[in-house]
Amino acid sequence: MSDHIVSAFDRDLEAVQALVIKMGGLVEQQILDSATALVLRDEDLAEATRKQDQLVDALEEQINKKAALLIALRAPAAEDLRVALSVIKISASLERVGDYAKNNAKRSKLLMQMAEISGASGAIRRMAAASEGLLKDAIDSFIQRDIHLAEDVRQRDLEIDQMYNAIFREFLTYMLEDPRNITPCMHLQFIAKNIERVGDHATAIADQVIYLVTGTAPDDARPKTDSVQAVDTGRV
Repeated sequence: MSDHIVSAFDRDLEAVQALVIKMGGLVEQQILDSATALVLRDEDLAEATRKQDQLVDALEEQINKKAALLIALRAPAAEDLRVALSVIKISASLERVGDYAKNNAKRSKLLMQMAEISGASGAIRRMAAASEGLLKDAIDSFIQRDIHLAEDVRQRDLEIDQMYNAIFREFLTYMLEDPRNITPCMHLQFIAKNIERVGDHATAIADQVIYLVTGTAPDDARPKTDSVQAVDTGRV
C-alpha cells in the first residue's frame, strides 16, 4: 500500500471516529436534557430532546456506511480493522442510548399532565447525571485508548444498578401508600430503567475499547447487583 493510500485511509479512519465522538456528545446532552425537562416540567425542552434523536439516528447511519466502505475498499488489518468494527458497535450503543433519552422525554411530557411525585424527579436527575458521567468516561476511554478508564467504567456500572434499585423501592412505597400514585410512578420507573440501561451501554462501549486496544474481549468478571426487571414495550 502506497504512502498516499495509507494517508487517505488514516484520514478516513479519523473522520469516522470523529463522527462517533460527535454522536457521543449529542447523546450525553440528550440524557441530561430529558432529565432536566422532567425536573423543570419543561415541555419545550422535552420535545426538543425527542426531536434530537433524528440527528443521532442520522449519524449512526453515516458511521455505518463509512465504516463499511473502509472495510470493503481498504481491507484493513489488525488494529485498523478492530477500529472499523468497534465504531460500528459503539455507534449502535449510542443510538440505543438516544432512543432511551427520546422515550424518557416522551414520558416526561405525559408526567407533566399529572400530579408531581415529591422528590422523584430529583432522584431521576441524579441518576441521569451519574449515567451520563459513565457514558462520557466510556467515550473518553475510546478517544484516549485508555483501557484503565474503560475498566473503571465497567466497575462503576454497579453504582447505577444500585441507584435504580433504590429508586424502584421508593416508587413502590409511593404506589402502596396511594393508588393515585400508581400511574405516574410507573412512568417514572420506566424512565429510571431506561437510565439504568444507559449504564449498560456505557459498559458495552468500555468493552469495545478494551477489545480495540488489546485484541481480546473482556470477561464478565465485574460486580453486578440483582436488578428489578421491568418490561417496557417502548410505547407510552
